[in-house]
Amino acid sequence: MDMIDRRLLLASAGLIGAGLAGTARAQSTAQGNGVSANAAPTGPDPTAKDRIRFAVIGLDHSHIYAMTDALIRGGGTLVAVHASDPKQLVPFRARYGDVKVARSEAEILDDKSVQVVASASIPNLRAPLGVRVMRAGKDFLSDKPGITSLAQLAEVRRTIAETRRKFAIMYSERLEVRAAVKAGELVHAGAIGRVVQTINIAPHRVSAPSRPEWFWDVANYGGILTDIGSHQADQFVFYTGSTEAQVVASQVGNFATPNHPKFQDFGDMMMTGNGGTGYVRVDWYTPDGLPTWGDGRVFILGTEGYIELRKYVDIQGRPGGNHLFIADRQGTRYIDCSTVPLPFGPQFVTDVVQRTEIAQNQAQALLAAELVLTAQDKARTLAGGQRPPVQDG
Repeated sequence: MDMIDRRLLLASAGLIGAGLAGTARAQSTAQGNGVSANAAPTGPDPTAKDRIRFAVIGLDHSHIYAMTDALIRGGGTLVAVHASDPKQLVPFRARYGDVKVARSEAEILDDKSVQVVASASIPNLRAPLGVRVMRAGKDFLSDKPGITSLAQLAEVRRTIAETRRKFAIMYSERLEVRAAVKAGELVHAGAIGRVVQTINIAPHRVSAPSRPEWFWDVANYGGILTDIGSHQADQFVFYTGSTEAQVVASQVGNFATPNHPKFQDFGDMMMTGNGGTGYVRVDWYTPDGLPTWGDGRVFILGTEGYIELRKYVDIQGRPGGNHLFIADRQGTRYIDCSTVPLPFGPQFVTDVVQRTEIAQNQAQALLAAELVLTAQDKARTLAGGQRPPVQDG
């Protein structure tokens, strides 16, 4: 499937400098998500068993397009949208048609026919919105990071316990990446034995001219580990099957963006859980020469083999993304995952209707959030240009 570049969505929304639009198009390659470059899904996937009505509040990050597509593929009907900035509605309605524009958040929360609210608002606003959504009797699907502080996490957990509603988080680097879905199938089938460790390397391109002002302040997005590290913590929890986990060490720094002193462009962390151990490195250093936004890689070590994912690019090999390599007792092989189905949408809609947890386990989703929030909270801050010091136990 032809994939859309997140920067092209920003360009269409007028959120990226006009001079960069052509560059963004030239750099576009397989993104590993489920968004068609041409149009929104025309209806549910054949595997979608149930139907819901959903609305969108908050269009501040282009991830909302993949989230909306997933819900439509799952059997959802988009009935309303609300955005704080009217300009954001133009590309959204161009993609999804003449969807009703709600005049306020309350108009959606008061609509008893709406079962799910999806949001990609500014990150620190997502958890409070999710609490209001759940108290209005609806389930919530947040872009990552869904939660940006430990205080927010405590409030989300209290609200879930009181309302019995869902606070789902779209960890798209696993849920909407076909190679990551295939890796999960292999791991859970025992293809590499017992998982011992995951290593996640997740570079991103900063694309500074396209970024809104809130992007540069850690208070708005929670810090680099909280933000893009949440994808990697989710993969650690999922692939190791951990139900309990702790942060061993973490560090963050700003090495390449001194003109934005409240920004973090590097971070890493070590974790251990009752299912395995994990290491994560995240950064905003993707060079302009790479033909996609980041060379995301995952290594899953098992007692009888290992898996490597090159999610978005094979820098000197096969075209496109969704590359999986496996070594096991039988030998080594390559699996092209470009046609692997994306089950999250249909599974999540079924979870909403039948009150199951097939698409996402609530406790594990929040455990991933807790790990990155804890890592961010305890992280050693590295001075710009300083070599990382040894961290005492």
